[in-house]
Amino acid sequence: MTAPLKVVGIGNAIVDVISRADDAFIETNALNKGGMTLIDADQAEALYQKMGSGIEISGGSAANTMAGLASFGSKGAFIGKVGSDQLGSVFAHDIRAIGVDFNSSPLTDATPTARCLILVTPDAQRTMNTFLGACTELGPEDVDQKLVENAQVTYMEGYLWDKPKAKEAFIKAADIAHGAGRKVSLTLSDSFCVDRHRESFRDLVNGHIDVLFANENEITSLYQVPTVEEALGAVRQDCQLAVVTRSEKGSVVVAGTETYQVEAASVDRVVDTTGAGDLYAAGFLHGLTEGLALPECARLGSLAAAEVIGHFGARPEIDLSKLVAKAA
Repeated sequence: MTAPLKVVGIGNAIVDVISRADDAFIETNALNKGGMTLIDADQAEALYQKMGSGIEISGGSAANTMAGLASFGSKGAFIGKVGSDQLGSVFAHDIRAIGVDFNSSPLTDATPTARCLILVTPDAQRTMNTFLGACTELGPEDVDQKLVENAQVTYMEGYLWDKPKAKEAFIKAADIAHGAGRKVSLTLSDSFCVDRHRESFRDLVNGHIDVLFANENEITSLYQVPTVEEALGAVRQDCQLAVVTRSEKGSVVVAGTETYQVEAASVDRVVDTTGAGDLYAAGFLHGLTEGLALPECARLGSLAAAEVIGHFGARPEIDLSKLVAKAA
């Protein structure tokens, strides 16, 4: 049976504020270069005041993936919490405008919508500082059973795993999806996130996940091994399909005893790596839900990642379906 929805994403509904910075700024403010750090409201305000001029774009890892899927032409939906404020309205408008269903109820209290302050250094690395705000209130009551049952894949964002209510939401969604004969996918999101939750992530992957997305640092951190090859050997035992991105070295897909290595797509200039993994997942999931061969799924992921790192922001600036046709 073909599901009406290709993918439903569950993740943090965040508005990104992106600005350029040099390494001295990163060091002076003791920021975690290249990673994602959770900050509170006071820290967010203080850092925002220090940042240079920037741009505001609706973001969030899984939401970015859903935006990428919509650009490929895949029908999707998103579950995430926003506040009853201006940024919440901006986020809801943006994601609906690109064709993604978003019907999560906003919070009715004063909790603000989440924002991620992103500093992009000249080497195109992004240092993310995230105030989660309303995101932390997502719980099992927000999981729409019919939505999950009707999607071929439920795609979940590892960043959400910090809160107990979100953990309950993940398990509920996974159980609903598997009960309906659907697939469940997870992105590990960040190696520091893996470090915080390694054992529970291992349990989640082994017991509930069919399709796992990770980069080299995340997968080696998950299994506490020194090489990607060893991590790939371990992850084969835990889930049906694992996809590991390796930046300019491309990506590796493992499925049972099969291994596929796919080259990275060429890019003229790397401007901002924000969203590269999110858009790779979009391309891969688009191909997967279209029934394409795994190497082709990885190729689509690479094309999408190459597009997004060529400009500021974590969402595509061109129609990805046309990009695919051009590259065919």
